[in-house]
Amino acid sequence: MTARVLVVDDILSNVKLLEAKLTSEYFEVVTAFSGMECLDKIEGADPDIVLLDVMMPGMDGFEVCRRIKANPKTAHIPVVMVTALDQPSDRVAGLDAGADDFLTKPVDDAALFARVRSLVRLKMMTDELRMREATGQGMGLVDPATTFSESISAGRILMIEDRPDSAAWFSSALRKENDVACVDTFEEALVRVRGGDFDLVIVSLGMRGFDGLRLCSQLRSLPEGRHVPILVVVSDGDRRKLNQALEMGVNDYLTRPVDTNELVARVRTQLRKKRYADRLRHNVQLSLEAAITDQLTGLHNRRYMARHLDNLIEQSHRTAKPLAFLIMDIDYFKKVNDSYGHDIGDEVLQEFARRISANVRGCDLACRYGGEEFVVVMPDTDVPFAYAIAERLRKTVESTPVMVSRDPHKLGITISIGIAQSAGKNDTAEALLHRADQALYSAKRTGRNRVVADAA
Repeated sequence: MTARVLVVDDILSNVKLLEAKLTSEYFEVVTAFSGMECLDKIEGADPDIVLLDVMMPGMDGFEVCRRIKANPKTAHIPVVMVTALDQPSDRVAGLDAGADDFLTKPVDDAALFARVRSLVRLKMMTDELRMREATGQGMGLVDPATTFSESISAGRILMIEDRPDSAAWFSSALRKENDVACVDTFEEALVRVRGGDFDLVIVSLGMRGFDGLRLCSQLRSLPEGRHVPILVVVSDGDRRKLNQALEMGVNDYLTRPVDTNELVARVRTQLRKKRYADRLRHNVQLSLEAAITDQLTGLHNRRYMARHLDNLIEQSHRTAKPLAFLIMDIDYFKKVNDSYGHDIGDEVLQEFARRISANVRGCDLACRYGGEEFVVVMPDTDVPFAYAIAERLRKTVESTPVMVSRDPHKLGITISIGIAQSAGKNDTAEALLHRADQALYSAKRTGRNRVVADAA
């Protein structure tokens, strides 16, 4: 995973050390040497994460973090404090200022890379929601003022721990501000998450009765648990379990012995992020329902695609990351309508839309372009990867007949797909669409039922 990291420290040697470590892991690094320079760089460099020193002259890291988090345009950017301060009170001060984590110098490389990758991965999901919400705002369907808010209401928290004394301690610390439920078995945890509508799940990785990491993995696979933040509790020094947890999508962690104030601060941080993500999803849903969903297939329509594609291309230019565009067409679809009627044709279109949705990623944008033509926009994706996805979809469609409601009850169909990739800062949505369309035309002209990538 690549990302743009802003490293902020007033000591040149510290900056160079972090820059060398991150560059060796293929991160793009931007640097700043003061609080004010950091705030300026955030505006222009659009970082994916900020590694921020605390002890700096003029404006310290706590104040810089507060300003980042108070700005609606930058509040979603993860901030990790990197400092020599190592007391629980220092971590709490950083968390209260809005920091997402607190790493103590000298920084362990494995811990640094695991945390950066974890926070960037979580930010990517937020970025996609923000991008889609921005599209809705641009179309006048969402009020920007309804998204950003600092208020935090009480949260519903599920504590998973099989040691009664530990569970009682966590419940006592959190019940002053939250509604806390405790469970001590693997099965009960899954049942409660499926039906509990929790705002946060806390999992002890030191349980004796079952594997907490396996539970975290299961929770992430549940539709009801996909968007619920998970905070794990690990023993001090158990770096292997912590890194595994971060890799599987856990949001945050605490190390034993747990400081009460740090627990409360980290819980507040996760609840704030959950509320923000929930508002983004709600606003995106409002936008979709307003006028930008294709009524027949449930995919986005051409109007939404046109606006969102402009945003994605602008982002691609700004981040220098590739953008792939797929346009696909059901082969000889007119014969389906002519032979079996438009109602059967509609059933074919609906099933094809379902197969597209099943074969693309959550961050990809699938749309019905018109008639039997569909498009998929794939951010941060090059042509070889897009080609592999397109070929998988083509084979799925070819090998599995479409079931329809009346005679002949199943139809064999094939599709042709054209692919193009964004081509630098002067590229436009119109040019990208034209190249993909030319590739689709080539696929049809050379026999159909194939994938062709633009050679430009």
